[in-house]
Amino acid sequence: MSDLQGKKILVIDDDPDLLQLMARLFARTEAQVYTAFSGQEGLRQFYAHQPDLVLLDVMMPELDGWSVCQRIRQVSNVPLIMLSALGRDKDVIRGLDCGADDYVSKPFSPNVLLARARTALRRGTSPHTESLAYADDHLTIDGDKRRVLVCGEPIRLSATEYRLLAFLLQHAGQVLTFQKILGNVWGEGCQDCIEYVHVYICHLRQKLERDPKQPKYLLSERGVGYRFEKQASCPKQPSSVNIAFTGCKLELE
Repeated sequence: MSDLQGKKILVIDDDPDLLQLMARLFARTEAQVYTAFSGQEGLRQFYAHQPDLVLLDVMMPELDGWSVCQRIRQVSNVPLIMLSALGRDKDVIRGLDCGADDYVSKPFSPNVLLARARTALRRGTSPHTESLAYADDHLTIDGDKRRVLVCGEPIRLSATEYRLLAFLLQHAGQVLTFQKILGNVWGEGCQDCIEYVHVYICHLRQKLERDPKQPKYLLSERGVGYRFEKQASCPKQPSSVNIAFTGCKLELE
């Protein structure tokens, strides 16, 4: 049985020929395919069908893919792959900064796109992080509830941000290479996409670190990879006790 069978996939692209091609491609996997020819229509389809995966073109009139991605990310962590003829590093980084899980340059191989789609869907259900737990005076990670708190306040992480944080925490203190991070967080098809790791580490530092420019948790090993460094909690100071004399008795306030 195909990993895509029964999955709801939304394809948003203003090229009618490519839209039809992708619809047929995913229909052959027995997925439920929804299509939209504009950003606005894509958002309407997204809210109506709540897809398991979104394939999103970048260059569309009126409402482009960057904007659509940002709006989806405001309400959902659904796996999202951007498709674009813009293949420069700065374009890929912009897509990841908007919240995309993956970025595929046009023209692309249909088989490669299917593989990326399957990988994105698998990432949506892993890793199993129920046993993860970490807490200090600043940061708390609760794997049972998939919650992250900074100074006691909940922090919203995308699915990819959480997977990356969870993987680093599982191997706290160890330097994880870019390739190992990519293989475990993004999948084997993304082994050469080192910029993915840099962008998402930057996202996490902005959300978790006291000073993102001088990180304490998410440390880099130049040219090699990253590691998560646990921090010692400061001991709590004993609360002061006021003592008042009343006659011959001591009363604690």
